[in-house]
Amino acid sequence: MQACGNTPPIKIRNKDKWIGLERDRWATRFNIPIFAGVPEGFPANTLASGRTLALVEREHPSQLPAAYSALFKTYWVDGSPVQKPEVVASALATVFGKAEAEELVARTGEAEVKKLLNSNTELALQSGAFGLPWFECTNSEGVKKGFWGVDHFGQVVDFLGLEKREGGEGFRSVL
Repeated sequence: MQACGNTPPIKIRNKDKWIGLERDRWATRFNIPIFAGVPEGFPANTLASGRTLALVEREHPSQLPAAYSALFKTYWVDGSPVQKPEVVASALATVFGKAEAEELVARTGEAEVKKLLNSNTELALQSGAFGLPWFECTNSEGVKKGFWGVDHFGQVVDFLGLEKREGGEGFRSVL
């Protein structure tokens, strides 16, 4: 957000309450478990988790979705502070085991790992990102589009051609 001069929504009067309400509505609509209220330390400094995920993407790409899911659960379902490296390591231990998770997190201070996240951030900005959540999606025809905000999940689902569940509640697959 700093790189594009965006004001964090939590600093805009009334928007923090609105975003919380919308988050809860969309979580219910898409059947996504979510923490009641906001997690400890929100908004969190996500450098440790972002750098770790960038490292996972490079070294264990097939495990990136599981790593991301573990961190999502830790922060947005359990409400645990992902700004703490030990919390990131604990979350990722469910995917990699304790020793590998701790090693991944320990490497987040390395210049090369910092560069990975900086490069990913620059790519996101070049693709149009200006805030979170930002989704850059490629559909089955190879067409790429960006989507911003939880209120655009439906557009993401339609663009990706994901199958909707019977009865209209939730989806068989989201993202």
